[in-house]
Amino acid sequence: MGAGPGDPELITLRGWRVLQQADVVLYDSLVDTRLLEDLDAELVFVGKRCGNHHMPQEEITELLVHFAFEGKRVVRLKGGDPTVFGRTGEEALRLAQFGIPFEIVPGVSSAVAVPALAGIPVTHRGLADAVCVLSAHRQEHDPELSIPLYHPRTTLVLLMALQTVETWTPQLLARGYPADLPVAFVCAGATERQRVVVTTVSRAAADAQAAGLGSPALAVVGRVVGLRDRLAACERTAHWRRYEHPRQVETREEVCAL
Repeated sequence: MGAGPGDPELITLRGWRVLQQADVVLYDSLVDTRLLEDLDAELVFVGKRCGNHHMPQEEITELLVHFAFEGKRVVRLKGGDPTVFGRTGEEALRLAQFGIPFEIVPGVSSAVAVPALAGIPVTHRGLADAVCVLSAHRQEHDPELSIPLYHPRTTLVLLMALQTVETWTPQLLARGYPADLPVAFVCAGATERQRVVVTTVSRAAADAQAAGLGSPALAVVGRVVGLRDRLAACERTAHWRRYEHPRQVETREEVCAL
């Protein structure tokens, strides 16, 4: 299940309903723990951050099998959308191997929501008609990213972008991306701690370091970054609303009335 990025209100209605029915919740480090308050469920932290894995992926997957064999309703709660670099396929294949029934509950992906909340739509008529989402997290033995050749109407969104910025910026230049093409780093997106730094391809590494940015962070590369000056008013960090649990709703009419 995807919890959405940052703000706990970005979880889907389906996700919220399923979460209320869970016997066990295995949750990641990017999940806002306010979503877990008052749940009648066993909570198991299995968070993984760059260079700090609380629990190996193999152990997480086996925990899903273990709890399922105990007859429990298990929620594997991930930030953003679970299928976007969330290891969903690996976990689901293991469940399928044992004939364990499961449901994938989509979430709002940080790849599009976090830039939007920073005043950067990833597509815009006349500027960008394509989006490429990449993981910037690399293994030491495989530093090459799947960066496409430059096209002025394509927006790149690099998730987990901060730790490897000195690796992917030269790769952008080598694939024809202009040195002065805008780049925006968005850290702690969709939270009250959100920070945005706008720079260029050639200055990205130096400016990210100078700003003292921290994880989680993504980078948006492309001409749409130039829209931020006019759209930044949509950033929600200045007037963040207090989170409250949504009440249980059962009918279409009740959903429409919210």
